[in-house]
Amino acid sequence: MISVYGLKQTLADRQAKIAEVIFGCMEMSLGVPKQRHALRFELLEAENFYPPINRSQDFIVIEINLMQGRSEQIKKRLIKGLFSALQSKVGIVPMDVEITIKEQPEHCWGFRGMTGNEATDLEYQVHR
Repeated sequence: MISVYGLKQTLADRQAKIAEVIFGCMEMSLGVPKQRHALRFELLEAENFYPPINRSQDFIVIEINLMQGRSEQIKKRLIKGLFSALQSKVGIVPMDVEITIKEQPEHCWGFRGMTGNEATDLEYQVHR
């Protein structure tokens, strides 16, 4: 699951572009085929979202849940790729982007009627 939080007034019209950037970076950095993770947008009214000081109305938070196993280098490549692509393709500068990768052991994931450590047919590698 990938969650994106931000102000409704500034993100509503850019959701599709942001999703495209995230899926593209996941594919390029992690080898995960596009749209193999669920992605949700939490578009909030201004009274429900308080960005840090020195951030613009474009400020977004991206939380990415992954199975444990990817190297530090690969995760850094994903984060830096997101900063770059969000700026070049959506116009959101890195100062307005906060990214958190949350990792859990494979056995803590459940999908398609099995746990993550039971899945042997994934189209991508988790341990790299």
